[in-house]
Amino acid sequence: MPYLIPPRTPLTPEQVERGFDYLLALQMGGGAAVAGRAEADPQLAFVLLRLAEDIVWPVTAVDGEAELCADSFALDEVGCALLSALRDWARDSPITAAPGIARSIIRFTVNVIPDPDHPDTADTLEAMRDEHLVLAHAMHSAPGAHH
Repeated sequence: MPYLIPPRTPLTPEQVERGFDYLLALQMGGGAAVAGRAEADPQLAFVLLRLAEDIVWPVTAVDGEAELCADSFALDEVGCALLSALRDWARDSPITAAPGIARSIIRFTVNVIPDPDHPDTADTLEAMRDEHLVLAHAMHSAPGAHH
């Protein structure tokens, strides 16, 4: 069963900043650095879920233009399973889901998409934040965009 990302309004630049601030604080300072943030920001789990979708899906989804093999479909299913589990967690328990989703994004970044130009995971996360911010600003400054 494919993982279907429902139609949605793109993340705002502020949401991108909040999500990546949380990821970077967790990556660099551990759980103590983010203690209490999920309780103070009930929407954080959903922001992190959206970031997970934007990070995981493009890497794991079957690329119709690439040469397909059995591994292509296995990776697609792994991505679907991960995102489905994270979606259920965010829906059922947003406060406990936030740190778990963040750790999943960090682990995915370390193990699946290491960046040779940014050997430190925090550097990779900062580069991803910058890319996501450019997209968020473009989406929210376009004519007819949701503000």
